[in-house]
Amino acid sequence: MTTLAHISDIHLAPLPHISFKDLLGKRLTGFLNWKIMRRDTLSGEGLKALVDHMRDQNPDFTAVTGDLTNLALKAEVIRAGEWLKTVGPAQTVCVCPGNHDAYVPGALERAQHEWGPYLQGDSAHGSAFPFVRRLDDTAIISCSSAVPTRPFLATGRFDQEQAARLAKILTETGEAGLFRVVMIHHPPNPELQHPSFGLKGHKLFRRIIAEHGAELILHGHTHRSSIHSISGLEHEVPVIGVAAASAAQGSGLDDPARYNLFRIEKNGNGWTCTMREYGYQRLGTDIVMRLQMRIY
Repeated sequence: MTTLAHISDIHLAPLPHISFKDLLGKRLTGFLNWKIMRRDTLSGEGLKALVDHMRDQNPDFTAVTGDLTNLALKAEVIRAGEWLKTVGPAQTVCVCPGNHDAYVPGALERAQHEWGPYLQGDSAHGSAFPFVRRLDDTAIISCSSAVPTRPFLATGRFDQEQAARLAKILTETGEAGLFRVVMIHHPPNPELQHPSFGLKGHKLFRRIIAEHGAELILHGHTHRSSIHSISGLEHEVPVIGVAAASAAQGSGLDDPARYNLFRIEKNGNGWTCTMREYGYQRLGTDIVMRLQMRIY
């Protein structure tokens, strides 16, 4: 049996010291948005307790689906690398980057350098994404939808080159009989698309899953707990989103901070997979199990 934890949208707070030079370009609008809209709702006050609670579950592996930073400043990227060490060693933790981690040109490359093995695994044709980690009968596949965008946009992109590599990885891991978990920051399902923050290439992503199959898709970005599905090769594939791990209680914008825990086990020629959602309620300070459901 494999126990897989899923956490997302860390948005480590507070912001570090910011110079005038740092605020040139898109970071100015992001900084104003943080000051006006997000400083209180993404305070991160319960983040340490949430991570401690998650670690107490002794997961075999932890998937982090992006947005560790806010403006992708150098100090933020370095701090995020230190935070990852509190989640676990790189052998048992992997990241797919979010749009805030690629906020401006060059930011994602800095994250790849600073976060190192947390953003690495076996890949097709030596490309950075997708990469795959294997844990017993489970394959965790990390895609990237993170690209720099213009001010007021939070869109992602999934292109033909990454699609071809994902198709190869899904085929190989499917033939090996593995439970394939695909990580991507932006949700791929049509219900959650929007011109200003959706995934460009979401139809292409869904076509690859429909043609090559997968067992589970994990995403962040929406700051909401959600359960959807898309078509797979032999069955519908669950698409699970998780609330932002830094979200404050009482916010009208986001669900309170949460994480998901999956227990995956081979069952004859099929799989058993159960999901439990843990986190804060809108009232109270305790972390509780909010949901338990069987996926397979």
